[in-house]
Amino acid sequence: MQIIIISLIVLAGMGLSVEAGILGPLGQRVGDLWATLSIFGIGAILTCLLMLFFAPRQVVSYSTRPAWELLGGVLGPIYVVVLTLATPVIGVALTMLGVLAGQIAQSILIDHFAWFAVQKRPIDRFRMMALILIVCAMSLI
Repeated sequence: MQIIIISLIVLAGMGLSVEAGILGPLGQRVGDLWATLSIFGIGAILTCLLMLFFAPRQVVSYSTRPAWELLGGVLGPIYVVVLTLATPVIGVALTMLGVLAGQIAQSILIDHFAWFAVQKRPIDRFRMMALILIVCAMSLI
């Protein structure tokens, strides 16, 4: 089961690179914020259709949830705007490596301190080495 999940995550990561490659030129043609809106608009429509057919709504109200649980709604558009701005300037590979370095660094902290109710996984030398190697890769690209 774990190999299937890892494979899906790798495919999703590949999709992010494709998205970055699409967003850069789109942002240059229609404007960065319009490109971001188009990505989220199409994504919202697709998500609504998927929810309609595959995901009955749970009774819990969003207003009863802590604000940090909804923070992704703010972080997502910021991420897409940054992709749209960065990709034409530094290319898809360096943009994605930068994203990866930020993700790994923050993920190590989230795991170490067990933020957001995740299982605690202490920082060890292997995790730090992974981060160092990603930073080295950035300098090579």
